[in-house]
Amino acid sequence: MVAPMELTNFFHALGDESRLRILMVIRSMELTVGEIAQALGQSQPRISRHVRILAEAGIARRRKEGSWTFVEPALPVDSPLFEIIDSRMEGAIAEACDGDAQRLDAIRIERAETASQWFASRAERWDELRSLHIEEEQVEAATAKALEGRPLGRLVDVGTGTGRMLELFAPGASEAIGIDRSPDMLRLARVRLEAAGDIAASLRQGDMFALPLADGAADTVILHQVLHFAHQPRAAIDEAARILAPGGRLVLVDFAAHDREDLRRQHGHQRLGFTDAAIADMVKLAGLKPARPVRLDGGELTVTIWAADRPGKARKVAA
Repeated sequence: MVAPMELTNFFHALGDESRLRILMVIRSMELTVGEIAQALGQSQPRISRHVRILAEAGIARRRKEGSWTFVEPALPVDSPLFEIIDSRMEGAIAEACDGDAQRLDAIRIERAETASQWFASRAERWDELRSLHIEEEQVEAATAKALEGRPLGRLVDVGTGTGRMLELFAPGASEAIGIDRSPDMLRLARVRLEAAGDIAASLRQGDMFALPLADGAADTVILHQVLHFAHQPRAAIDEAARILAPGGRLVLVDFAAHDREDLRRQHGHQRLGFTDAAIADMVKLAGLKPARPVRLDGGELTVTIWAADRPGKARKVAA
């Protein structure tokens, strides 16, 4: 039951035109405070004050990501409140929201251009690395096979990078979360997911060694081409296992052991791949049961997919 004061605060927060406009733009996409200011054509301090009121009323959520603060609705997308607002949207407020939507399109374009420039500056290095192993499409197909036969439930992609794993698997999950330490990569992931269309996934800044999730919070955890960047791969696996619920599955996609020492210098790799025995030992120490690894030969580097399960009865989750 909602306390009278909480209900009063809720409707008071929506009783301001600017705050209603903020709700409508963050309904479309997660935005920084600066981007909201740009969309509404208002000052950032003023927007920050309005966002604080919306957050205190339980209408919006704020999340820090480095020096930026992202804002998203705290209400479900199918909330009856949005139906009421849509049915009564007319006159001056409707015109203001239409203008906000047009400026929001400019923000989308700006994000995409920033992402394009980032990729262009690194394309040569990425192409060089991709040329050393089997085609990505085959790796992705094998990853999908490793996830077959069970509902994905709550999916967590650790080191999400550009968000490709979320793009592939979020549609089959009850909830999808991408976590990455780099704000730059999270911005790229947002652009990818926005361009992909109706993909329900949230993105959070976080470290693979200290994931911002509770014990047993995930039903499926993916680390795709992440582990070779870890100074302490066992600690990363332990942390992934910590958030895995009983009956859940961890999928590791990475390189088999190799001797390309130049990848340390040119691409920042901390580990030159992993042997099957090393991965099996680490997942067992994390309390997981390893499955048979899948090797994907076809280049100078071999990609391997290691899956491991948390013993116990899986909870019932929506597909």
